[in-house]
Amino acid sequence: MLDFLNDLLWGKVLLVLLVAVGVGFTIASRFVQFRYFGRMFSILGASQAFKKDKHGHLSSFQALVLSVAGRVGGGNIAGVAVAITLGGPGAVFWMWVVGLMGMATSFLECTLAQTYKESEGDGTYRGGPAYYIVKGLGKQWTWLAGLYSVLLFVTFGFAFTALQSYSVATSFGDAFGVPVLYSGIALAMVVGLIIFGGIKRIANISEVLVPIMAGGYILITLLVLGLNIEKIPDVVTLIVKSAFGLEPALAGGMTAAFLYGLKRGLFSNEAGLGSAPNVAAVAYVPHPANQGIVQAFSVFIDTVIICSATAFLILLSGVYDPAAGAGAEGGIALTQSALADHVGEWGRTFVSLALLLFAFSTILYNYYLGENSLNFFSRNNQNLFNAFRIAIVLLVCWGATTDLGTVFGFADVTMGLLAVVNLIALIMLFKPGLRILKDFDSQIREGVEHPVFDAKKHPDMNLDPQSWEIEPEDLARIHQVLGNNETATTKD
Repeated sequence: MLDFLNDLLWGKVLLVLLVAVGVGFTIASRFVQFRYFGRMFSILGASQAFKKDKHGHLSSFQALVLSVAGRVGGGNIAGVAVAITLGGPGAVFWMWVVGLMGMATSFLECTLAQTYKESEGDGTYRGGPAYYIVKGLGKQWTWLAGLYSVLLFVTFGFAFTALQSYSVATSFGDAFGVPVLYSGIALAMVVGLIIFGGIKRIANISEVLVPIMAGGYILITLLVLGLNIEKIPDVVTLIVKSAFGLEPALAGGMTAAFLYGLKRGLFSNEAGLGSAPNVAAVAYVPHPANQGIVQAFSVFIDTVIICSATAFLILLSGVYDPAAGAGAEGGIALTQSALADHVGEWGRTFVSLALLLFAFSTILYNYYLGENSLNFFSRNNQNLFNAFRIAIVLLVCWGATTDLGTVFGFADVTMGLLAVVNLIALIMLFKPGLRILKDFDSQIREGVEHPVFDAKKHPDMNLDPQSWEIEPEDLARIHQVLGNNETATTKD
C-alpha cells in the first residue's frame, strides 16, 4: 500500500502539480527568478546592516542559511548519484531545469509566508503555509491549514529527524568506527543544547555552520574541476546530449533522464513542499518580495550549485560507467568512490564528514518546522515546546540505533500529501502573490532602491500590522536612501 501511494503521489500527482506551479508562476511573474537574480546579493548585503539592531530581529541572511540547512542534505550527495546511476548524465540537465523553475515556486511560497507572517512580540515572527492558508484563503480553510500542520509535524518534526540521526550515526561509524549508540548520544546532547535556545540560537549556529559545510564542499569540487579542466567541455556535452536521448549507449535514454532528473531536482530543493516558508517568515525585511527573492536563491544554491558539484565529481571520475545503468554502484558509495578517485582515499572520509554536517544542520531545521506546526495549534506554549524538545533529544538517540525503513516509507507518503496541500493552496493564492510582486515592481520602476511594504495599503488582505512596523533606526536608514519620509510605516 505504501509503495502504491508513493508511486501515485511522487510519480504522477506531484510531478504535474510541481511543474504546473513552477512553470505557471515563472510565466505569470515574467520570470521573476531571472529578473531579480542580481538583486539577491544586494538584499543579502543590506540585511547584514539590519541584523545589527537591538530588537531581536533575525536577518534575511539568517533566514536564508536556515532554509539552506534544510534544503541541502543527503539528497545533494547520495540523491544525485542515484539520479545519475538510474537516469544517466542527462538527469543532471533536467535537475538544472527543475531548479530554475523551482526558484519561481519558492519565490511565491516564501513571499506569501512573509506577507501573512505574525509578530511574536520579541522581535521574531511566525509564518508558513498554515498561516497563509488561513489568512489568505479565509477561516473556512482552517481545516486545510490544520491538516498541513499535522503532516508537517509528523514528516519533518519526527520522521525525518530520526532519519537524519540514523544517517549521521551510520556515516560516522563507517568513517571512524564509532558505535552508533555513542554517536547518537553525542548528537542528541549537542542538538539539545541548541534547540533549547530557540529559533535565535538555531539561526546563530546555522549562520556559522551552513557556509562552512556548503563552502567546503564547493571548494573541493573546484579543486577537482581544476585538476580536470580539459575534460569539462566533454562532460557538459555528455549531460546535454544524454538529456535528449542523443547518447544511445547510455542506459534508460531520454525518458529515464527526464524522470529521475525531475524527481531529484524537485525533491532535493523542496520548492513547493512548503517547508522553507516556515523559516522564510522569520526574517525582518522591508518588503515580502525581498525574502522571496532571497529564498529563490537558496534553491539555486541547492540544485544548480551543490547538486552540480556532486554531479561533476562523479562524471569527471573514472569510477562511473555510463553503460552500467541501474547495476552500477550508486548512492553515497558512488560519490565517495568518485572523490577518492580524484584526491585519494581521504576523499571517502571527506564525503562522510560532509554528510555529517549536512544531516546535522537538517536536524535543527526539522526541529523548527515541528515547533512551528505546534505553534499553529497552541501559540507560544512554552511547556509544549519544551516537551517537544525533550522528545527530539530522545528521538535522535533512538533514530541513531534503529532500522527505519517502514517509518520512512510512511513519511514519504505524508511528505507527498504535505506537498499536495501546499501546492493546491499556492494555486489558489497566485493572485495575492502576484499582487505583492506588482507592488515591489512598481516601486523599482519608480526608482526606489529599497522598496518598502506598507500593510495599510492592503486592508483587505487580513495582515498583521505589527509584523510590518520598521524600527526607527532602520526607518532612518531607508529614508536616507529614499529621501522620502512617507514611504514606510513607523512604530507608535
